[in-house]
Amino acid sequence: MVARAVTRVLVLNAGSSTLKASVLEVSPSAQLGPIVPIGSVGEAWGSDATRVADRRRGLAAALERLGAPEVEVVGHRVVHGGERFVEPVVADDAVVHALDALSPLAPLHNPVAVETLRTARDLLRGLPHVAVFDTAFHAALPEMRVRYPVPASWRHEHGVRRYGFHGLSVEWAASRAASMLGRPLEELALVVAHLGSGCSVTAVSGGRSVATSMGLTPLEGPMMGTRAGSIDPGVLLHLLRRGVVVDDLAEALDHGSGLLGVSGVSGDVREVRAAAAGGSADAALALKMFADRVAGWIALIATALDRLDALVFTAGIGEHDGEMRASIVRRLAVLGFDEVAARDVAAAVADDTVLVGGPPAVLRVGAREDVVIARAAARALVAG
Repeated sequence: MVARAVTRVLVLNAGSSTLKASVLEVSPSAQLGPIVPIGSVGEAWGSDATRVADRRRGLAAALERLGAPEVEVVGHRVVHGGERFVEPVVADDAVVHALDALSPLAPLHNPVAVETLRTARDLLRGLPHVAVFDTAFHAALPEMRVRYPVPASWRHEHGVRRYGFHGLSVEWAASRAASMLGRPLEELALVVAHLGSGCSVTAVSGGRSVATSMGLTPLEGPMMGTRAGSIDPGVLLHLLRRGVVVDDLAEALDHGSGLLGVSGVSGDVREVRAAAAGGSADAALALKMFADRVAGWIALIATALDRLDALVFTAGIGEHDGEMRASIVRRLAVLGFDEVAARDVAAAVADDTVLVGGPPAVLRVGAREDVVIARAAARALVAG
């Protein structure tokens, strides 16, 4: 296949709370080449996409609103690629079947992504569909951070290891940070805090992931919208011994914990903040706990670096909630951070902002997983 200077890509990003569909023209050969947006639409699924009754209709509606721009390839975000999928792959029937088998490792994400992939292949026949994986950015994690301190048989017999997630978001945030700081990515030591419905913290050294908070599944790390994050595993054993069944435990950890579990109001930080302003002590506590746990993970993950050039906030909370950013950074004063203003910043990529010059610097970067997906899909099309 002859390589094209520009490839037009339809990107379908099926997340845990939204479906984002966009069309971009990108260069498959240049990592930081021009990006030409053609159009984009979003489909809100609430704080939990698995609870939406008819996601197929939502996808069809999103495609209809997007119109019918001619595209050459469709790129899909898939959260969990397991050990098999560490590079983008053209999704045939066998790949879709293999991704189905990984759904138990990411029950809030992979079933939705695989259903979106399957539906899109049906609605957009004749186009190649490329799966691009959140786990792939972390594929080269050092073995000491892949392993858990558990019996080796758990790894060999049950596949217990760290994978890491939000890799597409982290890859974009790190590359943008390099541009904003005017330094080569290969020379930077960064911590990227992806704070949204799901939350993770990743150390990036020389453009590579060297430590990350999420693990075998997207449950480990800071508390999240409806997910507990890291808690004492003895809590789970205690509940199991008291008769709580596994399915109920999974339901609570995935859907009833985090900001929702503490506040009793919502997994959406905006609604929690409104409740706190209205006098809810539980909502106020949820916000304090969230900031405290994110700051703790940032401090922990930073120990994987030999220095810290910048902390990068991205994703819904990281981009839009200035009060939360300020609260988190305030807790990191012991690491030499200066305070940031508690103000919101608009969502556009043009508004990416250096909040504190540092060192260490504090940056706000708009999430653009779609660009990373589009470039990966374009490269896969050329390679195919």
